[in-house]
Amino acid sequence: EVQLVESGGGLVQAGGSLRLSCAASGFTFDDYAIAWFRQAPGKEREGVSCISSSSGVTDYPDSVKGRFTISSDNAKNTVYLQMNSLKPEDTAVYYCAADYYCSGYASAYDYWGRGTQVTVSS
Repeated sequence: EVQLVESGGGLVQAGGSLRLSCAASGFTFDDYAIAWFRQAPGKEREGVSCISSSSGVTDYPDSVKGRFTISSDNAKNTVYLQMNSLKPEDTAVYYCAADYYCSGYASAYDYWGRGTQVTVSS
């Protein structure tokens, strides 16, 4: 059974940092792309970043470039999202998702975690 479990969310002040983790199991980690998405209240789910062995790293919105960094530890089957210089507009539920290829579209992913809340106070 494929499982993706996010952790590391919380409440942080603007300008602060958080590191999210996505622990994966139930599939061959190296064969899959793992992406981070986020969804703020009343908004659509938005692709943040994706990493895969075949395509490397892809960052999606300009708003996170230079502030968020995705990485993976294949030995631990875990993908991380380091988020620096956080802003109130980064407040959202953050999800990790898995599929064979990276895509910025949520509909492209078959497997999802339950999400972790990130709240950035001003």
